[in-house]
Amino acid sequence: MCGIVGYVGSQSALEVVTAGLKRLEYRGYDSAGVAVLADGGLAAAKKAGKLVNLEKELTERPLPTGTTGIGHTRWATHGGPTDANAHPHLDNAGRVAVVHNGIIENFASLRAELAERGHELASETDTEVVAHLLAEEFSATADLAEAMRLVCRRLEGAFTLVAVHADEPDVVVGARRNSPLVVGVGEGEAFLASDVAAFIAHTRYAIELGQDQVVELRRDGVTVTGFDGSPAEVRSYHVDWDASAAEKGGYDYFMLKEIAEQPKAVADTLLGRIDASGSLTLDEVRIAPEVLREVDKVVIVACGTAFHAGLIAKYAIEHWTRVPCEVELASEFRYRDPILDQQTLVIAISQSGETMDTLMALRHAREQGAKVLAICNTNGSTIPRESDAVLYTHAGPEVAVASTKAFLTQLVACYLVALYLGQVRGTKWGDEIRAVIRDLAQISGEVEQVLETMEPVRELARSLAGKNTVLFLGRHVGYPVALEGALKLKELAYMHAEGFAAGELKHGPIALIEEDLPVVVVVPSPRGRSVLHDKIVSNIQEIRARGARTIVIAEEGDEVVEPYADHLIRIPVTPVLLQPLVATVPLQVFACELATARGNEVDQPRNLAKSVTVE
Repeated sequence: MCGIVGYVGSQSALEVVTAGLKRLEYRGYDSAGVAVLADGGLAAAKKAGKLVNLEKELTERPLPTGTTGIGHTRWATHGGPTDANAHPHLDNAGRVAVVHNGIIENFASLRAELAERGHELASETDTEVVAHLLAEEFSATADLAEAMRLVCRRLEGAFTLVAVHADEPDVVVGARRNSPLVVGVGEGEAFLASDVAAFIAHTRYAIELGQDQVVELRRDGVTVTGFDGSPAEVRSYHVDWDASAAEKGGYDYFMLKEIAEQPKAVADTLLGRIDASGSLTLDEVRIAPEVLREVDKVVIVACGTAFHAGLIAKYAIEHWTRVPCEVELASEFRYRDPILDQQTLVIAISQSGETMDTLMALRHAREQGAKVLAICNTNGSTIPRESDAVLYTHAGPEVAVASTKAFLTQLVACYLVALYLGQVRGTKWGDEIRAVIRDLAQISGEVEQVLETMEPVRELARSLAGKNTVLFLGRHVGYPVALEGALKLKELAYMHAEGFAAGELKHGPIALIEEDLPVVVVVPSPRGRSVLHDKIVSNIQEIRARGARTIVIAEEGDEVVEPYADHLIRIPVTPVLLQPLVATVPLQVFACELATARGNEVDQPRNLAKSVTVE
């Protein structure tokens, strides 16, 4: 989700690029940098922190004036948010500058090759290897676009790359694979950016790059080819959004944009998790395998939406590793004198990495000798820094306060941790782990499929705008999904909403059922949990008999529930433990649309903050 800007034309490239980066600040970032071609050379500046730090650096040490340049705001993945890790990255001769969004999965092997050939790399990033590879290829071809094509054919992963070379002062080259990049075309100038917001003040004529394409920008035109050099067809369009809407990609709210980004976010979280030997790997594991093999209890600490991800993780961890797992609200954890020792693994889940309740729970766990593994979306934040291991979710910045894509990627990360423990402890065979990874890899497309069928859900939400209460029911992993659905409705629609384990209906909550009360039921698969499926069908009959309006989320092909559903929402068939990844999406859309229908502020609900940094 990094911000990328490239420019070639007659204006000051530095002014155009920095203005474009400001338009992309909404994406979130932790460092920024620029590079300009001028006077036959290349000049660059970069600083950790916000753009104001870079602007101060440019005031104190101005760059020469040039009309070709690139810029970047970085959301850290490989390496923390430091000056050295900030983009652009240069080759050793300082002739090539590269900015990058995404993850290059095979960077470690490429880096080792470069080191053998005498290259000196100055950062911890995967990006820097591209600058060195481009320098090598350019020395042989004297053509930056061809050098980019040759390099891209060697790269694995998802990436957007934009580069300049001092020997081609009027050229900017970009490349795209599974990561956004858009071209802006003006009179005698051209732009590259990760979002049209960066150049909408200059032109509204845009070209969308396709998969595995390289673009060469010059003042007088744009050339697009495939990675193999063949001419590529492109789709041009006119941007009719204003600048504010452009930041949101044309969506009315950041939350809608982030819901739509979930297929990519899920796919990104899976990138680079299987090594060359077929084994599962995490980002930074500073816990020895022999220590993990001695773990006799797992405790998950989290708050809010992350807590619900932890509840789902419990099912996966216990099923795949046969290790007992507890899930604790971080805000209560250290106040109840929890039983922890050196054989306890604590998993701390936090989108921001700064959640104070979770941080204090983490510190208490470490004081008791437990090992801590963090699941987090923000590289360099406090919780990962103070943990013994970390798995980053790579969801990219999430602007809306109510979490959507962070939740789905936390789920994916939890599954990966569970599989990793199973691998280390020998409770899952390698082929079993790879089979689950293949299932997870399919989820991105299945989430996309769900998103394409949401109009009836939106219509239903609008019809319920006048209601005061909605109940949510689920069983097995569907129970935490019900809790998450209720939380979203509380956060966004300011409605009374409760999530219950469906089996608990008869123990009290059924007294709440009344005529026309909306009740959302998350139905488990009849294939994997047939007993639970039969029981929840009985629950649906019980509440419908008392006049409730049943809103049923069930997988495709489940015909048993049809007679008892007033509203039926279909989701793709998925393995039982992975069903929350698709079942949650309709509930996000439902809550967002209902809030909109009630006239509420969707992105910034009242009384809430994105990162809760107080206890």
